[in-house]
Amino acid sequence: MTISLVKGQKIDLTKGNAGLSKVVVGLGWDPAVVEKKGFFGSKKTAVEIDCDASVILLDENGKLTKEKNVVFFANLQSPDGSVVHSGDNRTGEGDGDDEQVSVNLGQVPADVSKIVFVVNIYDCVNRKQDFGLVQSAYIRLVNDSNNQELIKFNLTDDYSGKTSLIVGELYRHSGEWKFNAIGEGSTDTTVGQLVKRYQ
Repeated sequence: MTISLVKGQKIDLTKGNAGLSKVVVGLGWDPAVVEKKGFFGSKKTAVEIDCDASVILLDENGKLTKEKNVVFFANLQSPDGSVVHSGDNRTGEGDGDDEQVSVNLGQVPADVSKIVFVVNIYDCVNRKQDFGLVQSAYIRLVNDSNNQELIKFNLTDDYSGKTSLIVGELYRHSGEWKFNAIGEGSTDTTVGQLVKRYQ
């Protein structure tokens, strides 16, 4: 049974779930539908918006220690192969996850204590786009072995004016893995700017 989280909620992932070793983290969003007025009346169209999911692997102090520990469309896996990105989805259209990241919890190196999931809008400045143009954004964790959805966090805040989201994080606690539903919007415009928060 899926557990629905609210912003700021933390939940045990591996405690009491001993067989859980690999999770698929699905991130999804839909472009907002806007009404465009034309000569022959108005027409509803979806905004073309390219959101990019990225993963930042941090040490116990919440710092990025290696450049290669940023997993995104230009670097699809961490150096050890424990975190693997599915690749870029440029429109957000269609049902289901738009981008997925698989995390092999048992293989995550000992010097990584936090795995942060972020989403930013590609070329947002030139396109004059922000997360007010995105709806139905969520993050969910699925057990890779049986495809069972474990948790889901729907981002329901108004993120107008925000160009990036810090969605959630997996983190180690007393030898177990937990998940924190963050849902924080920011005005960072690129993955590089988001990464600077953790250097």
